[in-house]
Amino acid sequence: MRETAKPLRSGELARLTGVSTDTLRHYERLGILPAAPRTTAGYRMYAPDAPERVHLVRQAMRLGFTLDELTEILGARDRGEVPCGRVLAMMEAKLGALEQRIRELREAQRAMQALVRNWRVQLQRTPRGSKAGLLQSLTTKADLPAGAPEHLKRRKQT
Repeated sequence: MRETAKPLRSGELARLTGVSTDTLRHYERLGILPAAPRTTAGYRMYAPDAPERVHLVRQAMRLGFTLDELTEILGARDRGEVPCGRVLAMMEAKLGALEQRIRELREAQRAMQALVRNWRVQLQRTPRGSKAGLLQSLTTKADLPAGAPEHLKRRKQT
């Protein structure tokens, strides 16, 4: 990241930060970037610290913050408030949700591994050229391995 002492046009800021000019305009509409004054020719001129702000937004989004959350946080910060406690609480909630999702994915992985083992046996027992009905076995909860997460289970069709 290069910081400059002079204002930056949209294209220059986009090039420095790796985002599109449309993204910059969107950030401006949301209030994530302060409204950029215009030249007499109508070009937006962003503040010299805008690249740092865009990089902060992109990194925060990689960590799971939404644009709405960033609008709230950065708006508070721009008003002189100190949103640090709220930011920490949000990150803790995101971490908890991520940990839960990882547990669910591990459970799904174990269920899929068991299903693959079962299907291999089923396929080996099926005469060559005959249907083994592997996908059909997914139509009832009873056919799925124990411990399969709910999102892998379907209701038994009647």
